[in-house]
Amino acid sequence: MTVKALLFDLDDTLLDYSGGVDRSWTEACASCCAPAGIDAAALVAAIAQTRRWFWDDPARHRRERVNMLGAWQHIVEFALERLGRSAPDLASAVARDYAARRRTAMRLFPDSLACLTELRRRGIPLALVTNGDAVQQRDKIQRHDLARFFDTILVEGEFGTGKPDEAVYRHVLTALGMTPGEALMVGDHLEWDVGAPQRLGLTGVWMDRGGLGLPDGSAVQPHRIIRSLDELTASGS
Repeated sequence: MTVKALLFDLDDTLLDYSGGVDRSWTEACASCCAPAGIDAAALVAAIAQTRRWFWDDPARHRRERVNMLGAWQHIVEFALERLGRSAPDLASAVARDYAARRRTAMRLFPDSLACLTELRRRGIPLALVTNGDAVQQRDKIQRHDLARFFDTILVEGEFGTGKPDEAVYRHVLTALGMTPGEALMVGDHLEWDVGAPQRLGLTGVWMDRGGLGLPDGSAVQPHRIIRSLDELTASGS
């Protein structure tokens, strides 16, 4: 079966989204807590616990990820509740400070531009398929000059639903003029970027940049596992 088009996830596939998260929270709390008389280290620890709880709920994750600034503020508010403190102005200040630090810190992975440039040179149709906040995702795309590589871009906050909804993949394939069997999806999320498109008939490639390997008992079995986007162009995909 010949792959004629490639679909890419954005965060933690092309863009280093998760790198620097802990540092950004620590710096944001250090910057904002002193005027409020709240111990920054205690808030950082409470936020670490709250983040896991907040994003572990699938329904809340789906609802909140389309307004990330609001989600970050909610996380800080819940963390302050854990500390027995109520400081809505502080929650807003920390969330905004954190957002600014994350925006500054985010970088494309070193292999991203080379891979996209080579695929474009080969004339392969490309799509970007990303969940999340429309404003933030479009800002990432613009700041890193990514739109020039893609024939179609789908952002959850604009489209109205996100991965793993099959409507996302069907829409992108229609936009590319491709059938599922002609397309390959690359991403770091096993279910959203691999399992869901595989069920529709796409080839699923899992980006395992950390080399952690599949979780024990994983229900999703990628067609291929890669640690670098260089592997896509080296293989002639």
